[in-house]
Amino acid sequence: MQRLNDTNPFYDAIAEYYPLFYRDWEVQMEREGLGLRSIFRNRGIERVLDASCGAGAQAIPLAQLGFTVAAVDPSSGMLAKAREFSAQYYVSEKLEFIQGDFQHLLDLVSPPFDAVISKGNSLPHLLNDDEIELALLSFYELLRPGGTLVIGMRDFGPFMEDRPRFIPGLAHEDDSEQEFITFDLWAWDDGPPVIATQNLYIVEGKNPNYRTIRRSVNYRPLSTDEVKVVLLEAGFEEITDYPDRTERVLIARKPLAIKRSPLWMKYKR
Repeated sequence: MQRLNDTNPFYDAIAEYYPLFYRDWEVQMEREGLGLRSIFRNRGIERVLDASCGAGAQAIPLAQLGFTVAAVDPSSGMLAKAREFSAQYYVSEKLEFIQGDFQHLLDLVSPPFDAVISKGNSLPHLLNDDEIELALLSFYELLRPGGTLVIGMRDFGPFMEDRPRFIPGLAHEDDSEQEFITFDLWAWDDGPPVIATQNLYIVEGKNPNYRTIRRSVNYRPLSTDEVKVVLLEAGFEEITDYPDRTERVLIARKPLAIKRSPLWMKYKR
């Protein structure tokens, strides 16, 4: 299937800065790990697939907590950053890093997994229905019966209502007075489907010498209800969601009695 939204140039370019997009990177990783452990509790989860690992915000704390993690991402820059962090936190032996995207997961990893996760607003990078369906079907196929799926994505509901143009980011300053400032300018295409383009601006330097970097990436601003419909069509059950700061987290379960979704007929291998 043709990949319509190449996100690699964006993420390769920002990988070195990625921890600075959070107020405190270590606190963020700890929050992610503890949040996922809470979801996994009493579900018999040991082996986890992180299908969009980025710089390791979820994969690394999960490894620290004792889970075995296969971590996949299409961006070589983000994978390099994740490997760097895995060595820094002494969990390299608990992690397997693999370069690839949602559309090729079935060829990249060896099932079954007790849990599949995709956080950090990765799913909305898929711009057409076929890509979204195939990704969720692949998650289903890679899980063991009774396995758990966790998806974290931006709450696009308010975005779709207000369609903001300017969104402020974060500002950091180190001991040498070097500053790092981010903000977004968003553009909207009515489609169909609606496509939102994030134009990320990074300003760094020390007064009076600054430089500005601009990078762009596209999203399909999916609602959680839209994703729930496809999860049901793919065969998942016990689908719930809850807010977690800027994300909505969806949790779904692969049933013990497996039935292949009719959707698979569209993607017979």
